[in-house]
Formats: sequence, C-alpha cells, structure tokens
Amino acid sequence: MTDVPVVTVDGPSGSGKGTLAALLAKHFGWHLLDSGALYRIVAAIALERGIDLSAAQALAQMARGLDIRFENGQVVVDGVDLTDRIRHEEVGEAASRVAACVPVREAILDSQHSMRKPPGLVADGRDMGTVVFPDATAKIYLEASAQVRAERRYKQLKNKGLSVSVHALLATIIQRDERDTRRAASPLRPAKDAIIIESTSMSIEKVLEVSIAIVEQGLAST
Repeated sequence: MTDVPVVTVDGPSGSGKGTLAALLAKHFGWHLLDSGALYRIVAAIALERGIDLSAAQALAQMARGLDIRFENGQVVVDGVDLTDRIRHEEVGEAASRVAACVPVREAILDSQHSMRKPPGLVADGRDMGTVVFPDATAKIYLEASAQVRAERRYKQLKNKGLSVSVHALLATIIQRDERDTRRAASPLRPAKDAIIIESTSMSIEKVLEVSIAIVEQGLAST
C-alpha cells in the first residue's frame, strides 16, 4: 500500500498536532491515525491491570492481545469505550513512559501500517515521519512554546469540567518533552525532510491553511 499517500503530523505534547491532523483528514477526505491514542490505550490498560510501566515485554505482549477499534470518533478496546479515559492526564503521563519501550513500539507498528488505506492517511504522532512512514508524501512538524501548550491544554481540560492548574500542566509538559526527546527508541525530532511550523502565535485556521498548501505541494510532486 506504499502508493497510498500519507501526511505525517509530528510534534511535542500539546502542540495541536491532533487537532491539525483531524482537520487535514476532514479536508482531504482521508483516514486518520492518532498514534498517541495507541500508546494511551496501552498505558490505560496497564494502569488498570497493575502492570509495571517499565516491564517492556509484558506491556508488548498485552498490546498485541488488545482488540482496538476506532469507531465514529470513539476508542473501543476489547468492547469497552475508553474514549474519555485515555485523555486523562495520568494516562498521558504513563503513555509517555510506555512509548519509550522498544518492544511496545514494535508491537503496535503493524497496527499503524495497516491504517494506510485509500484514498489516503493523515498520521499524527511523534515519530510518524521519522520511523513509521518515512516515505510520507508530506511531513509536517508542529512546534509551540511549552507555556502556550500548557495554556491550550488547560483550556481543553477546563472545558471538560476537569480541575487542573496551568503550573502543573507546564511542569508535566516540560518533563514529557525531556523524556520524549531523549528516549533511545524513536526520539521526538523533526524528520530531515519535514516542514516545521512554529504555531506559538498562529491561529489554528492559519496553521491549517499553511498545512493544506504543504500537502498539496507534496501531492503535486509525486
């Protein structure tokens, strides 16, 4: 399926890559892969089952046995709706640790590749352009300051009725950035051929406009 076009949207936590990827998928009428959700699922189930987050092989074995389905905007795992659960901050923090495990990354790689279906795929994550889809048609790397990312996350959680503090979120984001960029397995970094968008002072509408132009240029050159 390497002839199916793929657009990768990578970047640090809270950069807005999930929102951008969803908007791009809608604009082009393509499939969407939220790779972060896969790691959040593994983390959520591990926390529920009491599996040590440093037990790489046990996590990988568990990941291979999960029945994961993305249905109408819902995340269903083994028949249970985990859509809201995987967005909790404790799960996000655990997911960052899980994602550093090489066996876990290998376990879900096939699932990621299987989502490359016509007419195209928009893949959101941290190593989509560097590892999972190195032959992507267009690669976008979305950046934003840690402070702005914390404020964006704060607004999202407040809108969901959750009690959080910007200070705590900022500390978590900084720690997660440190872990993601320094991990041995697929560290967070832009692909050499990725186009970097610094979105700190940009609206999502402007980011989308710029991104659509990047994708269209990539499609025209293939």
